[in-house]
Amino acid sequence: MTILATMLSPSNPPAKGFDLSPAMRGIVLAASTILTAMALYAILRAMLGIAPAHPNIRSAAIVLHVVSVIPAIPLGGYLLLSRKGTALHKQLGKLWIAMMVVTALSAIFIRTSGSFSFIHVFVPLTLIGAWQTVRYARLGRIAEHRKQIVGMYLGALMIPGLVAFLLPGRLMNVWTFGWPA
Repeated sequence: MTILATMLSPSNPPAKGFDLSPAMRGIVLAASTILTAMALYAILRAMLGIAPAHPNIRSAAIVLHVVSVIPAIPLGGYLLLSRKGTALHKQLGKLWIAMMVVTALSAIFIRTSGSFSFIHVFVPLTLIGAWQTVRYARLGRIAEHRKQIVGMYLGALMIPGLVAFLLPGRLMNVWTFGWPA
């Protein structure tokens, strides 16, 4: 059985209180797969020299942001689709939360024309969401933990991720769709 079939199989039940509906599982799977593929494509183009050079790659904040957010995309999807409550889930969940916090904190130092942009609204949302996700898990309030983690994944990761790919001039947009001059 493939990893995907194992994650989607009803014979692999999630922890009580953390069951995603089949529709939500499909949304998470599609979002994770599409954004992961886009990120890998962009990075591959940049590494092969096919994508145009982008001046923002010289910014330590942007490099830290990209390095922490790219692995958070597939890892978050895996965590949402795989068995919950295991030691592996807990350890990978801590790693995912840490990556999201680093991503949010590094975004504070990324400014368009020297000021914050609309996308910075996700910084406090991510930090508050990370804190609440951990808090609810520790309190055993799994339904609230689920709501926070799904909200963080789809809201604080997927929405800014799509903006990064679709907004012209942003690093991931240039690496994905730009052509060398």
